[in-house]
Amino acid sequence: MGLGIPKRRPANPVIPNVEVGAPKRVLLAAPRGYCAGVDRAVIAVEKALENFGSPVYVRKQIVHNKHVVETLEERGAVFVDEVDEVPEGSLLVFSAHGVSPAVTSAAAGRNLQTIDATCPLVTKVHREVQRFDRDNVEILFIGHAGHEEVEGTMGEAPGRVTLVDGPAAADTVVVKNPDNVVWLSQTTLSVDETMETVARLRERFPNLQNPPSDDICYATQNRQVAIKKVAPDADLVLVVGSANSSNSVRLVEVALEYGAKAAHRIDFAHEVKPEWFEGVASVGVTSGASVPEELVEELLGVLATGGYTDVVEVKTAEEDLIFSLPKELRPSRQA
Repeated sequence: MGLGIPKRRPANPVIPNVEVGAPKRVLLAAPRGYCAGVDRAVIAVEKALENFGSPVYVRKQIVHNKHVVETLEERGAVFVDEVDEVPEGSLLVFSAHGVSPAVTSAAAGRNLQTIDATCPLVTKVHREVQRFDRDNVEILFIGHAGHEEVEGTMGEAPGRVTLVDGPAAADTVVVKNPDNVVWLSQTTLSVDETMETVARLRERFPNLQNPPSDDICYATQNRQVAIKKVAPDADLVLVVGSANSSNSVRLVEVALEYGAKAAHRIDFAHEVKPEWFEGVASVGVTSGASVPEELVEELLGVLATGGYTDVVEVKTAEEDLIFSLPKELRPSRQA
């Protein structure tokens, strides 16, 4: 699905086409870009605008991508931080990152019509928290403080969940009963860092239980596997994605960890700096799970100005998962 490229963006740079002593090429990671949960959430806002007209209010960014948010704003979406900013009786969409029961209650208290665009894989983690809360099991939740997904998930059982923000935090976290504790995780983390955190937790709590199923989403894992394959052969890796996109930031870290000589995150092609390409023969390209493909295509066009026209796709998985839209937006079965 294309959102289009806004006209107000600065002009793209031209990369000097200089000889680098080896054939120039682009290693294009696949899978990349939109995951099923992001696609569902963006379409949910578009359909809400189409069906109900503007304004459609959205709590937080529907997905963590500047381009997507700006484009939806142009179409009539209004993004707010909290429920109390929404006029009573209005339509409010919950973002793909999920919300806590407290937010749902606040929306009901303002008589808001709500559409829940939470990614089903995030909802799955919410259900796990609810289950362990009912069973009186203490939960160690691995995630990044302040992230909307973390706030929403932990809000399912505030007295039962303790945040573990990375491996170092695993060494100091305190639990009430080391024999009755489980770990769960944010869906968009680095797989390697999460497993390191779990290993350090298990050193302290040998009876630590595992999640019923893997919490890190398929798309996050697939994009990390693809960039691991690209990184050793890349002089430079460019990750298209926004600064508040956890999975995009992780892709930069993974690229560097797995052998890329340099790696940068950019929102748009115009942010590319010509000096990054000094002596660069191979450029790895990928994008976070909330990035529309047209932004990657725009970047490939900029790379072509510098002679990087040999594009080789490095594919490590096929993705065909599709999530149904929220029930409020599904076509009526009535004639």
